[in-house]
Order: sequence, then C-alpha cells, then structure tokens
Amino acid sequence: MKLGRLRVWKIWLSILAALLLLPTGCAKKKEAKAPYRIGGIFAITGPASFLGEPERNSMLLLAEKINAAGGINGHPLEVIIYDTEGDATKAVLNANKLIEKDKVLAIVGPSRSGTTLAVVPIVEKAQVPLISCAASVKITTPVKKWVFKTPQTDVMAVSKIYDYLKGQGAKKIAILTVSNAFGDSGRQQLLQQAADYGYQIVADERFGPKDTDMTPQLTKIRGLKPEAIICWGTNPGPAVVAKNMKQLGMDIPLYQSHGVASKKFIELAGKASEGIILPTGKILVAGSLPDNDPQKAVLLQYISEYEAKYNSAVSGFGGYAWDGLQILAQALKVSGADRARLRDEIEKITDYVGISGIFRFSPKDHNGLNKDEAFVMVKIVQGNWQIIK
Repeated sequence: MKLGRLRVWKIWLSILAALLLLPTGCAKKKEAKAPYRIGGIFAITGPASFLGEPERNSMLLLAEKINAAGGINGHPLEVIIYDTEGDATKAVLNANKLIEKDKVLAIVGPSRSGTTLAVVPIVEKAQVPLISCAASVKITTPVKKWVFKTPQTDVMAVSKIYDYLKGQGAKKIAILTVSNAFGDSGRQQLLQQAADYGYQIVADERFGPKDTDMTPQLTKIRGLKPEAIICWGTNPGPAVVAKNMKQLGMDIPLYQSHGVASKKFIELAGKASEGIILPTGKILVAGSLPDNDPQKAVLLQYISEYEAKYNSAVSGFGGYAWDGLQILAQALKVSGADRARLRDEIEKITDYVGISGIFRFSPKDHNGLNKDEAFVMVKIVQGNWQIIK
C-alpha cells in the first residue's frame, strides 16, 4: 500500500515538474523584435530621376542585405520610401508623413539641394536625424544639429577643378550655372574661390533647369575668349550646353560639376561629351584604382551587388543613399530605437569607408569628407571615364 502511494506521488511530481518546465521552455523561444523603421525621400520620377531611382534601389538593396544577415541586433530594418518628383512641396509633405504617420527613426534623402533645404526646418523642429543625398554645402554649413549629408560638397568640387586648372595654365574662366539651389550654391563657390586661385571670371551666365537652348549665353561667352568654361548643373541642361558648344564650333575646354557624374549624362550629350572633364567620386573608375586604395574593395562589391540585382550600371548617386543607410545601421547598433541617441551616434562615426569617401563626422563637421580622398578628376574618352592627373 505504501509503495503504491509513493508511485502515485512520483507520478504527480513528474506531472508538476513537466508543467513547471512548460512555460520555461516557451520563454526560451525568441520573440520577434520590433523593426527599426527608416524613411527615404528621393526624386524617383521626374527630371531628376537619374538621382532618385538609384538612391531608392540602393537603399532597398542594403536593407535586404542587412535583414538577410539577421537585422541590427536582431531588429529587422523596415524602409518606407516616398517619391518627391524633385519638387520641394512634395518633399515637405513626404517628410511630414514619415515623421508624423510612419514614425520613422531617421530619414535618408532628399536627392536635391533645394528639396533638402526645404525639409531641413521640419526635421530640426521634429528632432529627427536626416542624412541628405544632395550636394550643396549649405545643407551642413553651418552645422545643423539633426542634419548630415553623404555627397561631396560643391566647395570640394570647385576646389578640385581649380586645382586642376592651375596645371593647365588657364586664368580667364567663364561660368555657366543652372538657376536652382544646386546651381546657386555652385556659382557662389566658383565666384568666391576664383579670387583665392587668382582666376578672372570673364563671364557669369545662367540657364533655367528646363531650358533647351544655351546658344545665346555661349555666343556671348565665345566673344569674351575664356580659356576654360565651367558648367554647373544637373541633367539635362549640362548636356544641352555640351551639344550647343559643338554646334557653335567652340573648342574651349569644357568642365562640368559632379552633378553629371553618371552614364546618363554621356547618353544625353552623345559625342559632344567627348573630352569633358569633371570631378567625381571614385565609383566611376573603381576598376582603375590601385589595389591599396582603401575604397576599392568596398566600391567593387557595391557595384557587383547593384548590377546583379538591377541589371543596370551604378552611379555615385545610388552610393549616397547606400552610405546614408550604412551610417544609420552602424549608429543603430549602439543607439537602439531612440532618435536623440541615434543622432549622437551618427556624429561619433569616424573612419567609415563608404562609396563617396571615408567619413569622419564630428560636432563641427556633418559631412565628414575631404576632397583629396573623395574626388578624382576624370575625362570622358570614347564614352567612358578616364582618371586624369
């Protein structure tokens, strides 16, 4: 009888132990972590789609890659991307939507200087980190607490061109700039830095973003006999300038800004693109870089992954968004889902080797690049890019 009771107790103890172990086992199962939500606003359609489309593609490609590797500390990345069409009003609407409705932790973009400058007051007020994909130095100078950018600045681009012109012996320069935020900022730097280099600006002409004929400005410039012409704009205007110069039979060396550093410009300008010189990020000549270049491996991997995914050539523009999301991912590992901590961690990032250069952010520098690491001078030869010294 006593042995029977012991067996019964043993059975009940076994059942009790199993019940106690049951919730413990369940607790061991990992619960899915909440996603880190990041916004993107790019000019995916419209005249600046050559900027926004590769930016969107690159952001999606990198998010997919990060999630396939397990996310950030187990948190998947969720990206929400809207199209600004290159329009400042739509950029503002989309930024507000990302902040108020989608509750994103940070925003990458916009693509253009004008649209970026339009959303800067919004992110500053809402205290949301923004990493712009636009060039104007005004975006991060003076430093704004919540605003960063990944492209090289127009200050660097102008300085790079002027450095090169010193070796060519040119002193008399004509400038032809587009009348928008990108062109305004570039024009300001061209005029401001000319005196430092001892150059004389003999012509200062403008063109509209939608203009289709620049022969009046070029005819005037030709009469002033400059030794070099610098055009500052984004497609399609600079391609029109190149074609008009050929039509007028002008053989003055033509320089362009980094705003046309993509195959799209060569497609638009055709044979008129031959011989044009411009500063650009290293991505266009990655295969020609020496093996000890710190960016070479990063660039070749990005190019390989992008072209395999989208079956189209890369540009530096997609790299701007790639760098923006990489920087956020690196900062999120430390900050978690806290906008203020995320901003602080972005500002601490240094020696990040990216597509546009090597980034060294600080409280005094929210771009973190320098012209000698971030730019090379290239010449268009037979429809391709060639590094020049």
